[in-house]
Amino acid sequence: MITVVERLRASGSVFAEDEAALIAESARDEAELAAMVDQRVAGLPLEYVVGRASFCGLRIAVDTGVFIPRRRTEFLVAEALRVTATGAVVVDLGCGTGALGAAVAAQREVTLYAADIEPAAVECARRNLLASGGTVYEGDLFTALPDRLRGQVDVLLSNVPYVPTDEIRLLPPEARLYEPHVTLDGGVDGLAVFRRVSAEAADWLAPGGHFFVEMSERQAPVARAVMIEHGLAAEIVEDDDLGATVVHGVYTRR
Repeated sequence: MITVVERLRASGSVFAEDEAALIAESARDEAELAAMVDQRVAGLPLEYVVGRASFCGLRIAVDTGVFIPRRRTEFLVAEALRVTATGAVVVDLGCGTGALGAAVAAQREVTLYAADIEPAAVECARRNLLASGGTVYEGDLFTALPDRLRGQVDVLLSNVPYVPTDEIRLLPPEARLYEPHVTLDGGVDGLAVFRRVSAEAADWLAPGGHFFVEMSERQAPVARAVMIEHGLAAEIVEDDDLGATVVHGVYTRR
């Protein structure tokens, strides 16, 4: 009889043993185990199959149809933690699962808010941020947030879509076929949503407030210039091990 590991390996899984163990741990009975293996063999991302992802040492609930947090984005969290003080007001904008906010709140005592336009993401983020007392709003970027937060945000995290529309077809099948394109598509040059966030960031940041966004290495210089155009001092930071690029803006004028 073909084992679970053999089926996963035959379907192309590089980490078949690890995936088999995780699926077995997640299944409640043999019938569910078989169904989950079938889903994975068919190509469904492992995180959707088991309903969670590992991110910054946390178990993050991941529902089907919600963007799956990437390991490279842990670098954005690490950079944000360098400047996040106890008591800071933190906003995770375009939050998806809420993984970024959850990871920061796990390391610092902060007042956390998050927002996403997708109802499925909002529901997922509310579960993930329950332990940290985070508040999640549904709506389009800053319009979702209460007006009282204007000028009060110490740390703004915004891992918005940055894949150029024409390059979505080049993504791995797990992303291209299963994740909602609205969570991937950043417009013609990949920076359309980022530009919208940058245009309003200074209105919401407190004096000395920080804005962190993930980009590709190619896009980062343009993103930095956009931040500067909108009144932020900005720098590009990179992590070669994770293949991650983050643009960090600081609001210095008020």
